Amino acid sequence: MTGGNNFATREMDRSQAIAANLPFLRRYARALTGNQTTGDRYAAATLEAILANQNAYHTNISPKAALFRTFHVIWSSAGAPIADDDSNFLERRAQQHLSGLTKDSREALLLHTIEGFGLHELGEVLQTSAALAHELVQQAMTEMEKSMRGSVMIIEDEALIALDIENIVTAMGHRVTGIARTHSEAIKLGARERPDLILADIRLEDNSSGIDAVHDLLATLGDVPVIFITGSPDLLLTGERSEPAFLIGKPYTEEQVRSAVSQAMFFASTETLKSMA
Repeated sequence: MTGGNNFATREMDRSQAIAANLPFLRRYARALTGNQTTGDRYAAATLEAILANQNAYHTNISPKAALFRTFHVIWSSAGAPIADDDSNFLERRAQQHLSGLTKDSREALLLHTIEGFGLHELGEVLQTSAALAHELVQQAMTEMEKSMRGSVMIIEDEALIALDIENIVTAMGHRVTGIARTHSEAIKLGARERPDLILADIRLEDNSSGIDAVHDLLATLGDVPVIFITGSPDLLLTGERSEPAFLIGKPYTEEQVRSAVSQAMFFASTETLKSMA
């Protein structure tokens, strides 16, 4: 009986660990595929693989690394998703860009900078060494930053943070169209010039919503990639409505911002958040 209780306890612990890390896997899968629906399909396939085969989930590494490692076994065997005839222009263009990247480099960059895996754990997820994982991260950053330059709108009410983000973005070679502190300023800024990318906070100076501002902007601007930088990422990782592919928590690092900007500019197929109003 004791053995049975221990098994039940291990299963409960595993289930709780998977549940705790699932929102982050879904975020990563969205950023990797550029599409919430496609990303969620890969996340669901990961859960199905774990249910079908307990050995697919490695208990000798951290729970988060184990979950992401299972994902990558599935991702690697399926290959990068290919845009179908129903995909929009940005998604098809993204797939063309993806074909030119060093294998596993983009995955390594996202895992390291956005999901916070150290190089040792990153190697565990990708089943390689920490040294090679580091090389992949650096290769991805170089390849992606060289691939695109564009204009960026910043929606942020804290002046020091807005200035810091502007400095990071311009140092990467992008041009900032302006900084908006409120919903109304964002709409005016968008009407004056269409950006190639929007960086937005959720809570703005006049208690207006950055989510609403982005929703209204995209209603007129069309397909523009969006990155949310927020102190409340849980508000967007509920699984109950459309979610952004790129989401950074505060406090952020320069490396996180650079990675997300490069990814978003490169992929340029973030969900439009039409149901987030």
